This record gives sequence, structure tokens and C-alpha cells, in this order.
Amino acid sequence: MKYFKLSALAGVLLTALAGCLVGPNYKRPETKVPGKWDGQGTVTPAQPSKTTTNPVALVEWWHSFNDPTLSALVEMGIRNNLDLRQAEARIRQARAARGVAGAPLWPEVDLNALYQRSWPAGQSLTSPGISPTPAPGPKPKPPPTTTTSAVGGIRDLFRVGLDATWELDFFGGTRRSVEAATADLQAAVEDRRDVLVTLVGDVGNNYINLRGFQQQLVIARRNLEAQRRTAAITRKRHEAGFVGALDVANADAQVATTEAAIPLLESAARAATYSLGVLLGREPAALTPELSKESPIPPSPPEIPVGLPSELLRRRPDIRRAEAQLHAATARIGVATADWFPKFSLTGSLGFSANELSKLGNFDSKFWSFGPSVTWPIFAGGRIYWNIKVQDALTEQALAAYEKVVLTALKDVETALVAYAKEQEHRKSLTEAVNNNRRAVDLAMKLYLAGKSDFLNVLIAQRSLFVSEDALVQSIRTVDTNLIALYKALGGGWEKSP
Repeated sequence: MKYFKLSALAGVLLTALAGCLVGPNYKRPETKVPGKWDGQGTVTPAQPSKTTTNPVALVEWWHSFNDPTLSALVEMGIRNNLDLRQAEARIRQARAARGVAGAPLWPEVDLNALYQRSWPAGQSLTSPGISPTPAPGPKPKPPPTTTTSAVGGIRDLFRVGLDATWELDFFGGTRRSVEAATADLQAAVEDRRDVLVTLVGDVGNNYINLRGFQQQLVIARRNLEAQRRTAAITRKRHEAGFVGALDVANADAQVATTEAAIPLLESAARAATYSLGVLLGREPAALTPELSKESPIPPSPPEIPVGLPSELLRRRPDIRRAEAQLHAATARIGVATADWFPKFSLTGSLGFSANELSKLGNFDSKFWSFGPSVTWPIFAGGRIYWNIKVQDALTEQALAAYEKVVLTALKDVETALVAYAKEQEHRKSLTEAVNNNRRAVDLAMKLYLAGKSDFLNVLIAQRSLFVSEDALVQSIRTVDTNLIALYKALGGGWEKSP
């Protein structure tokens, strides 16, 4: 009956103090963000793709390029990427750590068994029925006081039972630890999402770069063929005596210069293919047969919804991860503060004890004990005080890190918005330059063949055409990579995977 009274008392105390949590309660920091994106003010009529503040729909942004190969590569990367696999393992680790943190909320029960043989003080340690080997020489007479008591005084003890300990979390130190571990788990989840955002962005960038290098190769080879034809014409005109050897040398030099650019572009295209292979968790050359065929750069969509700056705080995984880390640091202040207060525990034992193994299960051999205990640190050399200060400083660092992540995120979006808008203007100007240079090449060749212009004008026109066409392809590629940077800055792509 006494045991049940103590248990009821412990239950009442535990219930009464269940809500007692020392340390600060976490509050989401108030972060000021602008009401609109400054980068959207750079939009001009020369920008064919517009950004709007419509609600963001970035779950699978790669489909906006309407390129089945790109979509397939991204899906394969999500399934097989090794960085993503590591991030998933970190989530499992954090989940297990939360289980470890919560274990002290439950009683700890140990099973123990004991066998012990003891002798009274001053008696021989010789076991019954076993005599020591006699030393050579005359046998001494044993002391009369130990002849029978040495054997009769031996005691055996057999014991088996359960020991239980339950530390009552009156001041919430363990619950704060669980709170911190739960926040760590959330941070690991957001870390995986951030890895996913980076992964799909890297796959998109490498794919766009690959198609860009392939288009540069197309232009270089096309210009090379035109320049070779021009060099052949010049050589024939030289043989006929119409032009000098200088024109032939200049024509051959231009051909060689264009030829020199092709190996570098081929190397860059192969490097992009290898990077895609690793991102997809495969051997670097695994995608070479599939991606070696030239394909155009996918066009950017006509409209990109970017939402409002305030939405960024709840969408970007790195911001969400930083906030979870701040929550965990705040909770650990409570863990450290709980060490100031006494720790209450309930301890108990239940088992059987007998001097013979055959009697161990008898009712008369049972024993039990139960009682509360308390420990309260009186002097710890300042350890508790300084540990609280450590946790305070770590929380300050986490808050500053959170604020920096928010500012960096806003900067990323603004930079990507401006870069995307201005590159479209750049592309428009380069398109006009290419059209004009093509007309210039045709006109220069006609004047040269008619003898009304020297060969230098042909060389300048052909070189200008090659440079402008190559720059246009690079600009088209940059428009797409800037758009991918914008999608990434907005935190798009992680919502697909739970």
C-alpha cells in the first residue's frame, strides 16, 4: 500500500510540474523585408520575358524550358545524386539523435544477476573438499580454532532482479533537449531541400552550358567552312595575278584562328557532359553517347512569376534551415539553465536473493525497495553559469547567421532579376549585330570579287560576323543560366520531394 501511495504522489508531482520549462521560449525573429523587388524596375520593352509578382509556381521549374532531355536529367539526378543521398542520411541521423534526447523521459530499467562467495575475516580461503598441496617436510598441526569454522563459515549468495531509475523532468531540461533535437531534425530536412535546390540548378546550368558549347561549335564550323571557301577563292585570284600574297596569308591566318577555337569548345562541351554524369550519380562518361548529338539551347519562358520578398522567408530552404538552427540554439539555453535546479528521481529494485541456487525462486527469497532521491549542485566551479553564457553566445551567433542568410537571399534574387533583364537587352542588341554583320559579309565579298574593295574588308566582315554570332550564342546561354539562377535564388525546386 505504501508503494502505491508513493507512486501516486510521484504522479501528482510530475503532472503538476509538467509545464515547468526553464529557459527562453523560442519566438520567430521579426525580419524586415522590402515590399517589392527593386530589380523589377529594370524591366524595359527590350525584355521579351517578363517577371511578375504573381504567386510563385516553382515546384518543377525545369519544365518551363520545354526540353524533355533536361527534365529527364533532373529527374534522374533527384533519384541518384550522392550529395542528396548524404543529406537524407543526415536526416536519419538527426531523427535518431532526437530519440536519444527523449529517452530520459522514460524510466530506465536494468536486469542484473549476481553470484558471490564470501568468507568471514580471519578464516582460511580453502574451499570445502579441496586441500592445498602440502609443502615438503613435517606437516604442521592446524590451529584448532579453524578446523571446522573455515568450512562452515563460507557463504554463497545468489541474486537476480530489476533495478529502475526515473529522473523526473520537473524543470524541463530533458524536454528542452528534445526541443533542440527536433529543431536539429528540421534543420536537416531543410538542408536536404537546399541540396535539392542546388542539385537541380547545377543540372540545369551544366545542360544549358553543354547546349551552348554545341551551338558555338556549330557556328565555328560554319564560319570555318565559309572562311576556307574565301581562302580558296583568294588563292585562285592570287594564282591568276589579281591579288598579292598578303591576301592569301591573311585568309589562311583567319582559317587557322577559327580552327584553333574548335578544340577548346569541344573540351568544354565534354567537361559539361562529365559534370552531368557525376551529378546524376553515374560515371563521368556515362552520358556521352546520349548527349553528344548537338541540340539547340532551350528557350526561356515568356513569363516568370517571382512573388513578393516576404514570401521568400518561408520558401528558401537555407532561410528555413537557419531559423531551425536558431530554434535549436535557443532551446539549449534551457538545457543549460536546468542544471541550476535540483534533479528528482524515483529509484526501485525488485528481485530474489538466496544462499542456494535452488531456493532463488521461492517466495521467501524475494526483496524490493522503492524511494525518491534528489541531487542539487551546490558548487560546480562556475561550470553551470559559464555553460549558460556559452549557449547565450551561440544563440546570438545563430541569430546573426539567420539575419545574414535573409539578406543574402534578398541580394541573390535582386542580382538575378537585374542580370536576367539586362542580359535579354544584351541578346537583343547582339541579334541586330549578327544580322548587320551577315549583310556586311555578303556586301564585302561582292565588292571584293568585283575589284571595288580590298581583301581586308572581307576579313574584317567575316571576323566580325564570327565574333557576333559566337557572342549571341553565349548571350542566349547566359539568359537561360541567369533564369536558372533566379529560380534558385527564389528557392524553387524542392517542393516536389517531401
